[in-house]
Parts: sequence; structure tokens; C-alpha cells
Amino acid sequence: MKKWKSERLAKTKAELEQIDTAITMILSGSQSYRIGSRSLTRADLATLYKRKDKLEDLIAALSGGIGRFRRVVTID
Repeated sequence: MKKWKSERLAKTKAELEQIDTAITMILSGSQSYRIGSRSLTRADLATLYKRKDKLEDLIAALSGGIGRFRRVVTID
């Protein structure tokens, strides 16, 4: 079980790194480009940020952490 957890944690961290790279590329103006007849369009930021949040939560859970908390404030 411990080996599975560490392998899953490593894969999840690697995916998070790829997501961060994609976000950086988009923010630097590389959303899409064309070379000759070929083109590449990256995922949209909202999708990447949602995936990043899920990966960070999974990393926290696999690391023995408790994850992120969201605070709700009620206004009377």
C-alpha cells in the first residue's frame, strides 16, 4: 500500500508540474500557434485551474495532509 501511495504521489506531482507549465505558457501568450499547416491550441485556463486544484487536494491527501479548507462567511 505504501509503495502504491508513493507511486501515485509521484505521478500526481508530475502531472501538476505539467499543468503549471501549461498555465505559464498560456499566460505568456502561447494559447495557440501555427507552424505551416500544423496548429496547436492549449486548454483554457479555467479547465487547467480546476485540474490544478484537484491535483493539489490529492497531493495533500496522499501526503497525509488534510487538504485545503474553504471558509464560508455568513452575513446576517
